[in-house]
Amino acid sequence: MIDRAFAEHYAADWIKAWNAHDLDAILSHYADDIVFRSPRIAVVMGENVDFVAGKPALARYWRKALSIAKDLHFTFERLYVGSDSLTIAYRNHRGQNAAETFVFDAQGLVVESIATYE
Repeated sequence: MIDRAFAEHYAADWIKAWNAHDLDAILSHYADDIVFRSPRIAVVMGENVDFVAGKPALARYWRKALSIAKDLHFTFERLYVGSDSLTIAYRNHRGQNAAETFVFDAQGLVVESIATYE
């Protein structure tokens, strides 16, 4: 069960890692068997895919995304807390409202994440 304190710490740490463009810090939040879903994957990778599975695939995708989006910056807006999940609502560097939902395992690592955009 996730509590508000865990969720707030996670959200602050996640936003900080992204804004620092620190791939290792970003990846530290995720389990080895992570499944990440986002419509941006196809755009960035130039492939007709809507998810990546496994930390190596996720690292490959985000490494490329970070190399393209030099001005990437997230501004935190809201946090929603579930039983084993949380959702961070934020505004990205493109001025879009976005939200990401994270499902956690028993060790507090993300096993599934879904990114959505306005």
